[in-house]
Parts: sequence; structure tokens; C-alpha cells
Amino acid sequence: MNGEIVVLQDGKAIARHVAEWLLEEALAKQGSFVLGLSGGSTPKALYGLLASDGFRDRFPWDRTHLFFGDERFVPHDHPDSNYRMARQAMIAHVPIPAAQVHPWRTDGDPEHAALRYADTLKRFYGSDTLDASRPLFDVQLLGLGEDGHTASLFPGVAALGECRAWTAAVVGAKPEPRLTLTYPALNSSRVVAFLVSGEGKRDILARAMVGDEALPAVYVVPVGERRLFIDRAAALR
Repeated sequence: MNGEIVVLQDGKAIARHVAEWLLEEALAKQGSFVLGLSGGSTPKALYGLLASDGFRDRFPWDRTHLFFGDERFVPHDHPDSNYRMARQAMIAHVPIPAAQVHPWRTDGDPEHAALRYADTLKRFYGSDTLDASRPLFDVQLLGLGEDGHTASLFPGVAALGECRAWTAAVVGAKPEPRLTLTYPALNSSRVVAFLVSGEGKRDILARAMVGDEALPAVYVVPVGERRLFIDRAAALR
């Protein structure tokens, strides 16, 4: 789990620092800026900042595309929906064209929903094959669960072994089915940014940092670089 590590005071400080960093990354990128969103409380604070007066009018929303690393298989207005959280915290309050927001569809069955999102990604990317020299995402935001999962790649699920498909349905790991990007899609990122906060993450972060192969998160190895933004409560020192 190597990569640049930035230790900050708390979750709010992570959100502030990452908001400034994302703004720099987006402004520096020529053409479309492709951002993969994550669920969780720290990302929610980040999204709220990006929608605030200090960032909303500086961020290049007109050329930003938003995708989602994973989703619960629930309606978009369900309290557990990652899309609902991101929409309430950020998307509804910034001038991003609706066509540039790409949520998972959660109708039908999970397997077909996963295939539909893969098709959406491939049409956007312009190819069925990922090219390491042309990452799908500029930045992919991810979290780290207390069991070592990231996105909806939980320990022991079949999706961990997927090396070709870009998406997968994860059924049985949690009470509700999940939809997730797989390693091929997550790793097709110019930067993967892990946001990790809270004392409850200290032990699992320590295991991840030494490359514990039992943890799904350690297999996120982007074609670009990996950055870890962690707070003091989760830090190893």
C-alpha cells in the first residue's frame, strides 16, 4: 500500500486538503476531468466543500464528469444511496451539466445493472479495452473499510478475482446487493486517492500499509499513482 501519505488533523482537515488538491488537479487537466466518487462521511464533507462558495465557482464543472466507484442496489432516493448522498451534498448545488453525471442504474437485477454501467464506461472511454497510457479516471476517490474492503470489493467475494470485466454485482456480502467497479477499472486511474479517518481504521490501515494480502484494498494498484490522505486518529504514528 505504498504511495504518497498525507497526515492531517481530522476528517474535516482531510476534506479541506483534498478539495484544494482536487481543484488543482482539475484546473491543470486539459479537456475533460473524470472523477470517481466514493461514499462515506469524509467524502460527504469533501463534496459539501466543493459545492461551497469557496470552490463552486472555481471548479471547472463544465468539463467534469462524475462516476461512482460503487453503489448499493437501492433506488436513487433511498437514504443508503451513494448517488443520493453525493447529489444532496454537491451535485444539486453546482453547475455541472446533467449529462456529465453518471450514476449506476438500480432497476432490474444487479447483474444487468453492473453490465449497463460497464457499457456506460466503455462508451465514454471509447473502447472496450483499457489502455494503461490513457487512464479511464483522472482521480478515483476510495475509502478503506474496517474489514479491508474498498468500493464494494469485500473479502471473499467473487469480484476480487475479476480481471477482465470493468464492473460486478456483489450479492450476499451485505444485506443489500452492491454494484462495484472491479480492479481493472479502479486501477485505470491517473491517481487513486484513499481517504481514511477515525481511530477505528487504525488497525486495518496498519495491515494495509504492510501489504496484508487478505485485504482487498491492497490490490488497488493504479497505472498512475496512489495517494493516502489520513487523519491522526488513523495514522500509524
